[in-house]
Amino acid sequence: MRGYAVVDVETTGLYAGGHDRIIEVAVLHLDPFGRVTGEWATLVNPQRDLGPAVIHGIRAVDVRQAPPFEMIAATLASLLSERTIVAHNLPFDARFLAAEYGRMGVYPPLAGDHGLCTMRMAVEFLPGSRRSLAACCEAASVALTGQHEALSDARAAAGLLAHYLAKEGTPPSWDERARQVAALPWPELAPSNVSPVRRGHKAAAAPGDFLSRLADRLPRAVDPVVDSYLAVLDEALLDRYISVNEADSLIAVAAQLGMDRSSAVAAHRLYLAALVEAAWEDGEVTPAELDDIRHVAALLGLSGSDVSGAAERRPSRETKVPRFTLEKGDIVVFTGQMSEPREFFEQRASAAGLVVGSSVTKKTSLVVAADPDSLSGKARKAGSYGIPVVAEGAFGTLLDQMK
Repeated sequence: MRGYAVVDVETTGLYAGGHDRIIEVAVLHLDPFGRVTGEWATLVNPQRDLGPAVIHGIRAVDVRQAPPFEMIAATLASLLSERTIVAHNLPFDARFLAAEYGRMGVYPPLAGDHGLCTMRMAVEFLPGSRRSLAACCEAASVALTGQHEALSDARAAAGLLAHYLAKEGTPPSWDERARQVAALPWPELAPSNVSPVRRGHKAAAAPGDFLSRLADRLPRAVDPVVDSYLAVLDEALLDRYISVNEADSLIAVAAQLGMDRSSAVAAHRLYLAALVEAAWEDGEVTPAELDDIRHVAALLGLSGSDVSGAAERRPSRETKVPRFTLEKGDIVVFTGQMSEPREFFEQRASAAGLVVGSSVTKKTSLVVAADPDSLSGKARKAGSYGIPVVAEGAFGTLLDQMK
């Protein structure tokens, strides 16, 4: 036996045999004595909604450039084969890994009894401890940081195994069984040269970065017509966040209009001027409104000088910019796990006279997503139809504007 492979996965949900998918996986290699000899981890693009981000902390924007499972399957197989697989609640991790390989028509030796489960082993080595990873780590004085992050959880499980090995002595009582499991054959997969994508990578453009992409792609233009661009821009800024999909849409519209960087900046200044005028409608610009103006300016790649004086003097000319609004009878579709149950938002929509749709069609007016960068089928279809996708906070603002 070459040693142990401690594995942890983060998933979109709990049901491996259905719609839920792996969105992050980590593997630590340990030698037979429990010493760490290597580690590997990557986010995985599930090509669907990410589920409860409040638990795993992964956003859609984080996984957009991550490989799908089939692109890491060969690497993962090489990391797990000829080793005893270990996990905290091994049946859970094994089921999800087996389901992902099964979608590829590949069936490696992955099962709840094909390895070691540090949670089950805690009954013997940590008597009286609760079975959660955090509780076991506390009882064994093993560090646990970044819980529900695959690499952190795998490191913690590796620490538990090392603790058990130290108590058990050499060779451990499970040594022969571990060797038998490690000898189980794995199917051969064609390797793919894919780099892992870790949490915190720069998956999406920073605010204003799409302007640089405009400069790289677009030709010089003279006096472009910008109404269409401003309409898309207004939709993108409904939730005061420019998602990757929205940035791509802005670039596409600008390209169709023949805009270059300088004309896009001019359009952004026009939009900001309209926002300032709206703030001045009641005769003053409040601190909250000024903060909003500054935030929008940053999103648009504008400098502080573009908003200086906004609170001191009222613009002298009226600036016309197309605005997105909801009207009674408009169709709204919801996607993702919101901060409140879906029914709460659907009831608010119905009470405002909106129609709640179950799927996105060309007649849909708005999609409300738990994550504006959502990879759900609804969000992808909305993007293809040019339908705005906003966060729940922006939806509440749009409802208030209807009253």
